Amino acid sequence: MESHPGSLPIYLQITELLVRDIAAGRLVDGEKLAPERDLAAELGIAVGTLRKALAELQSRGLLDRVQGSGNYIRAISDPKSVYAMFRLELIQGGGLPTAEVLDIVRLDKPKDLPGFGFSPEGHRIRRVRKLSGKVAALEEIWLDGSYISAITPEDLSESLYLYYRSRLGLWIGRAEDRIGLDSVPEWAPPVFGPKPGAPVPHVLRMSQAQDGVVAEVSHTWFDHSVARYVSRLR
Repeated sequence: MESHPGSLPIYLQITELLVRDIAAGRLVDGEKLAPERDLAAELGIAVGTLRKALAELQSRGLLDRVQGSGNYIRAISDPKSVYAMFRLELIQGGGLPTAEVLDIVRLDKPKDLPGFGFSPEGHRIRRVRKLSGKVAALEEIWLDGSYISAITPEDLSESLYLYYRSRLGLWIGRAEDRIGLDSVPEWAPPVFGPKPGAPVPHVLRMSQAQDGVVAEVSHTWFDHSVARYVSRLR
């Protein structure tokens, strides 16, 4: 497993992968994990990195580590994932989200977007989303221009909400998703399976900051042969 600029540390990537597997029901309450050396080999990481990930899971209340017996999953209702509001999963469930930034520009906000924020300009971020290495979605994210003057790809975390919180003091606490059908945009790179103009599921999201103001509007087009949209009620 590789780590790129802006990525979460590898041990946290593993933590988030396991958290999403728990949320998807692929790891169930009381399930015993494989021995640490076997699990580390399966994930392609060092045993020490895996142990840091397991310690993080334990600190979140998601793992019981029993000396001489093994590691056991504890499924709780609020796993506190940095991807808690990321709704795409692999068809079989779970999948570690990663992102490749295609471009970032500051532009006048398009008139076809819902009104948001205070600035007439926004930062447009286009990304390819992968789930455990499989290309699953395209994203076009518009962040209101009043929060920061410029953003570079090196600034960004895999989780934009984590970047907003840690670098901009912007907390996204609520979001409204409108799900429908749309056409793959013309800027779609060849790695995305469906071709430009093809009909695919589409999510329009309006994300609210801690003061209730809509700070971000985003489009997500996803490949339904790879991923599905999942929202779980707790």
